[in-house]
Amino acid sequence: MKNITILCLLIIIFSSCKSDKKDSVKESETSALTESKEYPLVVNKIDSTQFPASIKYEGFIKNAVRWKDKSGENIVITSETGIYRNEKLKHEFEDSIDAELYAYHFILSNNEATQTWRVKDFIADCPVDITASFVKNTFKITDLNKNGIAEVWLMYKTVCHGDVSPSNMKIIMYEGNSKYAMRGENKVQVGSDVNDKASFIGGEFKLDANFKNGPKVFKEYAQNLWKENLMEKWDN
Repeated sequence: MKNITILCLLIIIFSSCKSDKKDSVKESETSALTESKEYPLVVNKIDSTQFPASIKYEGFIKNAVRWKDKSGENIVITSETGIYRNEKLKHEFEDSIDAELYAYHFILSNNEATQTWRVKDFIADCPVDITASFVKNTFKITDLNKNGIAEVWLMYKTVCHGDVSPSNMKIIMYEGNSKYAMRGENKVQVGSDVNDKASFIGGEFKLDANFKNGPKVFKEYAQNLWKENLMEKWDN
C-alpha cells in the first residue's frame, strides 16, 4: 500500500513538471511572436476636412497623411506660405519678400491631436528671387529598419539670390522624436570650359551625428534621395 502511495505521488509530480515545462514553452513562443510582430505600414492621404479640430497649421497644405504604427495614430502635414510679404517682419528693402515652409507631426488620442514636433524654415527680406519649398515627390513615410515606428522624410530648398547659384538644400528625417539631418547645397551648371565641358558648382552635403551613427539603411536612403535630386531643376 505504501509503495502504491509513493508511485502515485511520483506520477503527480512528473505530470506537474511536464505541465510547467509546456507552459514555459508556450510563454517563450508567445514572447518571441510578440517581439517579431510586424507592423504593416499603411499610409493614407487626408485633407483638412479630416483633421481633428485641435490641429493648427500655417501656410497652404502640400501633403497630409495619416497612419498607425507602434507609437499610435499619426498625422503629418507639410505646408508652404508661398512668396508673400510678411508684415510682422522688419524689412530693410521696400520691395523685399518672404517665404516659409512647415512640417507638423501629431499623435492622436480619442480624436484629439498632440503636436510632437514641428519643422520651420524660411527666407525673409529678400529683394530678388526667393525659394522656400519642398522638393517634389520626396515626401515619404517609411519603416526602413522594420521596428514598427515610421520614419518621416522631408526634403526642401531655401535661397535668396539674383544669379545662377546653388540653393541651400536639406533632408530632415524623424523617427518618433529622433531627428536626423543632412544639409548642403544642390548642384547647378554655371557654364562650360574651353573644351565645352560643363562646369558645375554646389552639391556638397554634411550628415549629422544621428545619420552617421544610426542605422546604415537610413544613411543610404538619405544619400540616394540627395543624389536623385542633386541637380537644380528650374521648373521645380
